[in-house]
Amino acid sequence: MFKKSLILLVVLSWAIAGGVSAQSDPIRIGAIFDLSGSTSDVGRPYAEGVAAYVDFVNSNGGINGREIELLGADSGNSVNTAVSIYRQAVAQGAVAVMGWGTDDTQALVGEAADDGIPFISASYSDSLDDPNGDAPYNFVIATTYGDQIELLMEYMVELWEDDGNSAADMSVAIFYDDSAFGVDPLRQAAEAADWLGLGGALSLRMPRGATDYTAELQQADDYGVTHVVIQSTAGPAAVLVRNINDFFGGSVVVGCLNWCANEQLIARAGGAAEGVLGAMPFTPTSVQVAGQDDPREYLAARGLSLTDTTLNFTQGWAAMSLLVEAITQVSDAGSEVSGPNIRAALESFDEVDTGTLLPPVSFSPNDHSGTSALVIYVVENGEWVESSGLLDLD
Repeated sequence: MFKKSLILLVVLSWAIAGGVSAQSDPIRIGAIFDLSGSTSDVGRPYAEGVAAYVDFVNSNGGINGREIELLGADSGNSVNTAVSIYRQAVAQGAVAVMGWGTDDTQALVGEAADDGIPFISASYSDSLDDPNGDAPYNFVIATTYGDQIELLMEYMVELWEDDGNSAADMSVAIFYDDSAFGVDPLRQAAEAADWLGLGGALSLRMPRGATDYTAELQQADDYGVTHVVIQSTAGPAAVLVRNINDFFGGSVVVGCLNWCANEQLIARAGGAAEGVLGAMPFTPTSVQVAGQDDPREYLAARGLSLTDTTLNFTQGWAAMSLLVEAITQVSDAGSEVSGPNIRAALESFDEVDTGTLLPPVSFSPNDHSGTSALVIYVVENGEWVESSGLLDLD
């Protein structure tokens, strides 16, 4: 979706690891991305957003005059490669790390804790938000996958009952990516199905690389499915959405969690995406918010517009901005920019505003879950529009 010029800019920024005017005392941050693996459909624009924000900060004087040196590389969504990237970045003096997926982030939890390295990844697993448990240095900036699916199912029930139906007659099929990422919200979904009084909830694995899900849809049909929830990325989800349209027509309600609720789904699924619901912690590019002003200006200077990107670009931008905010607080206080000090700064966050790129983010020493809120969007006339107000489990 991105023009080649920006992709080359991002790759170059990693290759020289410090921008065009590297200083003698940069702030080094590790970065694990997926540019070529099974989740690169969303991993590439996310990585571009992270790297673009670093370039934006460095172009505006860095952090109190110190540039950010991004020590990033492509993991290809391989856990072993991600671990190697992490270790190399730490060996080179990284004080924090921007991670990628659930599998590799979970694999690195212990090392990040031992090394004292704050770790913000693109995984929103609730296994990563308890500082008093196994993940004292991990921070989850957005609504967890479990909370996403619970809020989406609750909203689906509300719409279903508004049409005069009973929750007991509602049956959900959850299609999930064959990975720790995909499995992550299933437990909370089953609990939500129970307390919501649904007729049933069926979980169906989406084999990676599949080009058709008709067999799985036959299982869902035999189960009596009325609703489908997808926990995957945009590419596979678009295939499934087209299959659902062919198999069921418009008789089944479809919803996506955040990694397939994006502009790519619409581009890839075409008209079959009409009416799809999205549980979206991050604001799509079709809705203008203040937090898009800086990335919009940044892209315009490079001959691009926000619509040349996806919300995954501003998602990466927002994630990096939160880490930079914590580092800036440490620097402003005259303290050493170190992992423990960055962690303490993050734990002081109280309703930090990203200009509605995502809901306000708060952390504490006892809770590393940034928000439990999101908005449900729906695809209408080829773009995401708001269907609900801001929903929150708290």
